[in-house]
Amino acid sequence: MRRDTQHVLLVLLGGALLRIAADDTYLRYVRPSHRWLLLTAGAVIVGLAVVALLRDRAGPPAHEHAGHTPWLLLAPVLVIALVAPPALGADAVGRAGSANPVVDGSDVFDPLPPGGPAELPVAEFVQRAIFDDGGSLAGREVVLTGFVVRRGAAVELARLTIACCAADARPHRVRLVGDLDDPAADTWLRVRGVLQEGSATAAAGYVPALSVTSARAIPPPPDPYEY
Repeated sequence: MRRDTQHVLLVLLGGALLRIAADDTYLRYVRPSHRWLLLTAGAVIVGLAVVALLRDRAGPPAHEHAGHTPWLLLAPVLVIALVAPPALGADAVGRAGSANPVVDGSDVFDPLPPGGPAELPVAEFVQRAIFDDGGSLAGREVVLTGFVVRRGAAVELARLTIACCAADARPHRVRLVGDLDDPAADTWLRVRGVLQEGSATAAAGYVPALSVTSARAIPPPPDPYEY
């Protein structure tokens, strides 16, 4: 492969990083705080490639290498430009197994805000249902937002939690009990309901059940993950 072709591929790769970081596309893959890392990496790659291209143009002909490995740089560019893989969803949750991940946690939680329904991340709701001995969820109406996972006739609400990027995503799931109009998998819902106390047991895979009082479909949020 010619050296100038390699440099052009680097420009395209850096441009692809800049492209996904320019809008909310990057949120499908990494957490919000990583945006500047992507912008910096993309700018550095483009800058180095342009400098190398100009240097080779100004200097004597460089020795060409016959390897085809640099063409692999084109793969992520084509994926981003032509496919733009979506955020992880119900399929990823299904492959993770039938139980919620249980990480040793405190049994002391901050009080929920007074007043109407408390809006909680799905992961926090699950952790409170499993570990909270203070009963902060007892009889308390909550609002959860997530996507639908189907397990036979059962309907679950799920959300993926990431520490760094989609590669380390961990699912948290809540079983929905009530009239839900048979939503399809990956449908995003905003649900209101009350925890069925004692439902987040080992036999149930530490998946708490929520008695749903209302549910409505919503568009997928720009940022699909929890942190």
